[in-house]
Amino acid sequence: MKAIVVMFDSLNRRHLPAYGGQDVHAPNFARLARRTTVFDNCYAGSMPCMPARREMHTGRYNFLHRGWGPLEPFDDSAPQLLTDAGVHTHLATDHAHYWEDGGATYHNRFRTYEFFRGQEGDFWHGQVADPEPAPDLKRLRRPAYRQDRVNRQHLADEADHPQTRTFDAGLRFLDVNHAEDGWFLQIETFDPHEPFFSYPRYHDLYPEDYDGPELDWPDYAQVLETPEQVAHVRNRYAALLSMCDHSLGRVLDRMDEFDLWRDTLLMVVTDHGYLLGEHGWWGKNVPPWYDETIHTPLFVWDPRAGAAGERRSALVQTIDFGPTLLEWFGVPRPPDMQGRPLRDVVAADEPVREAALFGGFGGHVSVTDGRYVYMRAPATEANAPLAEYTLMPTHMMARFAPEELRDAELVPPFAFTKGVPVLRTRGQAMSNPYAFGTLLYDLHEDPGQERPLVDDELELRMIGLLTRLMRDTDAPPEQYARLGLPEHGDPGREHLQVRRHWAQVEAAREPIRREDYPRGPLSAHTPLRELLADPGARAVLQERVPGLLTGPLAAVAGGLSLVEIAAMAVGLLPRAKLQAISDALISDDQKLLGSTSS
Repeated sequence: MKAIVVMFDSLNRRHLPAYGGQDVHAPNFARLARRTTVFDNCYAGSMPCMPARREMHTGRYNFLHRGWGPLEPFDDSAPQLLTDAGVHTHLATDHAHYWEDGGATYHNRFRTYEFFRGQEGDFWHGQVADPEPAPDLKRLRRPAYRQDRVNRQHLADEADHPQTRTFDAGLRFLDVNHAEDGWFLQIETFDPHEPFFSYPRYHDLYPEDYDGPELDWPDYAQVLETPEQVAHVRNRYAALLSMCDHSLGRVLDRMDEFDLWRDTLLMVVTDHGYLLGEHGWWGKNVPPWYDETIHTPLFVWDPRAGAAGERRSALVQTIDFGPTLLEWFGVPRPPDMQGRPLRDVVAADEPVREAALFGGFGGHVSVTDGRYVYMRAPATEANAPLAEYTLMPTHMMARFAPEELRDAELVPPFAFTKGVPVLRTRGQAMSNPYAFGTLLYDLHEDPGQERPLVDDELELRMIGLLTRLMRDTDAPPEQYARLGLPEHGDPGREHLQVRRHWAQVEAAREPIRREDYPRGPLSAHTPLRELLADPGARAVLQERVPGLLTGPLAAVAGGLSLVEIAAMAVGLLPRAKLQAISDALISDDQKLLGSTSS
């Protein structure tokens, strides 16, 4: 038995031909759809990158118990189970998160692996002198941004690009091993994740008259750019997606050359999508997980079923990928896995679940039945209580700090930790979902999720699905308290939340716009560090939003204006508060100018 998984990162299905995309040059994705079974209702689960990969390994949801982190000692890993069963598992990847503190246990679950440097802000080439400044529109310039400018100096040729080298390695594995039996190959590229860096031959596929500053790495924020700049970013994403399409075509060529369609399982997957201006946002993580980010493409070729060019409507998820591989190789599925093999879905569209759960740690907890989507926000603005459970206390790029662990405690096992107690620490959310409110959508009538519903009976039914899935995954008690849901018993009308949150639902739909705030010597357009350096402006901020002075945002966002901060940190600077600060700053400037003239 042989299997290939081709995995992309941040692949928005709406840009692919099989899902209605018409503006992207992707002939190989169209070719793929003709040779495989296309899934119309695949949803990711735990977000973002490494939580999604933990799901792919373990076949169970991650986001209710912890955020970004390694595989835990009690986790089942599909690649490890295959390796232990005698399957040669091989990973070829350029995904740098595997080599950070929060991803350090994943790649070692494969028997062999190869890694290619240079994606995003991968801390790769050492250069003391700053690279040439880039005339781009990137606003939040963290160390990874500088490192990316260094890395690009070494990627002038497409052959040097980590995506190219990753697929080169995957094809080498096929050249050497295609006639052997008992192997699983995962070819995994970080693309088309931002930054959307590709080459002129792909840019030329999307001609434009744009002559403004470059922008191929938008911040995770509300869109403040002009329509021309938005179109430019979307073209850069499309160009990188076309480069991914070219790499995919190379795999399909090998499938043809070696007649691997006869005996090889093929899955083409992604972890999540990406917002390219939809809902007024760039990226992910801050807003709710809208359809563009969570409703993902999935292509499967199972030679036992055939079904080339056919479509399937059954609701499937990321947690099904590991169990599908185990079933293909005849390896028993551990009882802790919640996912189900996709064999019968491919063969006959047999359902494997009634509803699917998804979200990010500390964010909305959402459920869909394939038509309706219910996004449950926390009951209060505090977004508390929130606890993280782990035996591997590392974040994305750092170990837990001692102050995070001083009040940690060892608590009894969960149902899936194999009798092992776990460490409970205070949890930290990436953003506060309360500002967006609880949301309910009908995807059949409103596929763009532009018209949230108020429907008590429907909400009550979706709450029932949500609580059932939370209980099935042994969600910690803090999650029920945070969301205002019953840990035991049936939910009732007292748990309805859409109506109670309607004010913030409507407020969150109002975009931040630069032109709504006047300019002055000190204004909402002045960088934060300049405001903090002025005693009067600092006093205004101290009175109205003290967290800007003492919180972590002040350290990383000093170069951003209040308007730009409001566009990123939803809830910290809502429109009313931003307007009041803007009025106070302009008023103080006018007073100062008046006293000077007198």
